[in-house]
Amino acid sequence: MLMTQIITDKKLMRALSKEQIDFFVTGAADGSIPDYQLAALLMAIRLNGMSERELDDLTTAIARSGYMADLSAINGICVDKHSTGGVGDTTTLVLVPLVAACGVPVCKLSGRGLAHTGGTVDKMESIPGMRVEMSPNEMIAQVKRIGCAVVGQSPDMTPADKTLYALRDVTATVDSLPLIASSIMSKKLASGAEGIVLDVKTGSGAIVPDLEGSIELAKTMVSIGIRAGRKMIALVTGMSQPLGTHIGNALEVKEAVDILSGRASGDLKTVALMLGGYMLMTADAAPDPETAEKILTEALESGRGLRKFKEMIAAQGGDPGICDDTSLLPSAPCIQTFPCRAKGYAGRMDAEQLGLCAMALGAGRRHKEDRIDPAVGFVLHARVGDALQEGDPLFTVHASDTRTLHAAAETLYTLVPILPEHVQQARLIDAIVDINGVRLCDALGFK
Repeated sequence: MLMTQIITDKKLMRALSKEQIDFFVTGAADGSIPDYQLAALLMAIRLNGMSERELDDLTTAIARSGYMADLSAINGICVDKHSTGGVGDTTTLVLVPLVAACGVPVCKLSGRGLAHTGGTVDKMESIPGMRVEMSPNEMIAQVKRIGCAVVGQSPDMTPADKTLYALRDVTATVDSLPLIASSIMSKKLASGAEGIVLDVKTGSGAIVPDLEGSIELAKTMVSIGIRAGRKMIALVTGMSQPLGTHIGNALEVKEAVDILSGRASGDLKTVALMLGGYMLMTADAAPDPETAEKILTEALESGRGLRKFKEMIAAQGGDPGICDDTSLLPSAPCIQTFPCRAKGYAGRMDAEQLGLCAMALGAGRRHKEDRIDPAVGFVLHARVGDALQEGDPLFTVHASDTRTLHAAAETLYTLVPILPEHVQQARLIDAIVDINGVRLCDALGFK
């Protein structure tokens, strides 16, 4: 089979056969097809798209290019959750222990952050001693023992995706819907969970910023999973401002602990409880969202969720004492709170730029090999639409030195504007997508 013919077929908008897709995916995994030919095919796919059948074949081929987890030894319906990435999105660290505390096993394979998006693995590694690299057998044994695990993806899983993902980043094909959907869903299929809840972000900090495109991505991924025999649901949630108030790895762990301890609430808690509720439903542990929320709220208020988080941290070699004393987390040497410079209302924020500001402090990475500083970041003391007085705390910067601290502060003053008139905050939940289709949210709730 000739790679040039595969490129030509897609260039001319012809559907690729299963054999053609298997051929180039195998070549991507084992390195037998040159990067320049794969890059040409990726651009042809970006320009001409893929049919439903092609997309299923591509996703399955990528999933089967490496290790496929078998979770059948775990009692119950094992569930997973995936976010398309954002800023201050610490839902995993809240909902995984809560869902597990409700008796539903959670196998969560997570990634590292890149550019403006934060990575759950990086956040976990800010906990002293925390181990996130596990063999599949170790992960399964932990889930059988305590009900949950949050670990990095096995290096043997979806090797074809690693090659294609790296090429997409340098060929301006990151925004291709079939390539996004197949990349995400191949990893979800390979990780073995029977129930999958997707959190598809929309807004300035999302991989797909417009709502129409975000809903289409959610529909595509849900359809792929259903056709592969998985129980699927997707929520389209807002990322026009950071989801949480804490941006930075150790800071986000602290916010998760604060929520699990009952000391904090807000948008992060709301979205985490909603996602966790649908995880319970996919595991047949709750019949509807209202019942699921009650079950999760009881686990939160009784302290069972926090105790499960401690148990998971200890099982993975970390110090569970951080749940009782968050000062045990890494702390930056330079910390300063900056005041509001005028009376008014917090205006719309650019979540992507806020994420890039955290990256400039050292909380993120431009390239996968970059090192991050787990202690740095910032805390936002205002949400869009909040009324503020001159002198009110606006944000607190955690930096490695005074130079980066003041540089970040000047950037944040431009990214957290104070306006004379009230600005309406964007919706937290825009749509729910499942086997029955799409439900859109209006100002008062779901239509």
